[in-house]
Amino acid sequence: VNLVNGAGETVNALLEHDDVAGVSFVGSSPVARHVYETAAANGKRVQAQGGAKNYVVVTESADLERAVPNIVGSVYGNAGQRCLANDVVVGVGEVYEDLRTDLLEAVDGLTVGNGLNEDTDVGPLITPESRERVAAMVDEAVDEGADLVVDGRGFEHPEYPDGNFMGPTLLEGVTTDMAIAQEEVFGPVLCLASAESLDAAVGMVNATEYGNASSIFTERGGEARKYRYEVDAGNIGVNVGVCAPMGFFHFGGRKASFFGDLHAQGEDAVSFYTDKTIEIERWNTA
Repeated sequence: VNLVNGAGETVNALLEHDDVAGVSFVGSSPVARHVYETAAANGKRVQAQGGAKNYVVVTESADLERAVPNIVGSVYGNAGQRCLANDVVVGVGEVYEDLRTDLLEAVDGLTVGNGLNEDTDVGPLITPESRERVAAMVDEAVDEGADLVVDGRGFEHPEYPDGNFMGPTLLEGVTTDMAIAQEEVFGPVLCLASAESLDAAVGMVNATEYGNASSIFTERGGEARKYRYEVDAGNIGVNVGVCAPMGFFHFGGRKASFFGDLHAQGEDAVSFYTDKTIEIERWNTA
């Protein structure tokens, strides 16, 4: 295994080099598209995993006592810096008010701090620039009409004054025409939205250009089945906050979340790194 450090020039050299037979990539969707197009144009096998915009839907039948901790862990775990984070939460019908109340209570109890401490729920963002970008997205959402219910932008940790910390943030009244409902946040921000019906909620989930993951919390099999078949995402969770598949299943991804044919993990990964040969023999015996 060779580790080669570099930026765009290095990547393009690999994408175009005759000795490179295949390229597997994980990153933002614009770069994933570039990797896919450039490598494919040079006759290479490609799996290019892009960005995400993951929604979680909570129906009136959901068990909120179980759902809320899962949702909060998904949104704020690792400070929201993972591709399977669900940063938009949609309450369907009459469950919305109870869901809102329980989420606010749970968010209020989160501890921000050093990720190496066992009592920390929300760690720092990876760079100062990342923190500034997430804060700017919150600013834009407020300008577009979202209500800032919990504001973590001004958080400062007394022990780490130079840390890239941002407190848990919660926006309410988020609609699909807002940038924050369409773009990946990658930070500790929960966007709360409402839908009159499950059909309307599914429409909201499918309104983004991404199709990485989505979860539903419900106690009705019919609702879970509907969600499973109608949501255009490669990883679907039912009563699961972070729907990360086990390694023996492929990691899904659709639309702008994935470019290629064979996904990562599972049998797809084996096939991606395998050239198959069909051998036909005939022996003439005496």
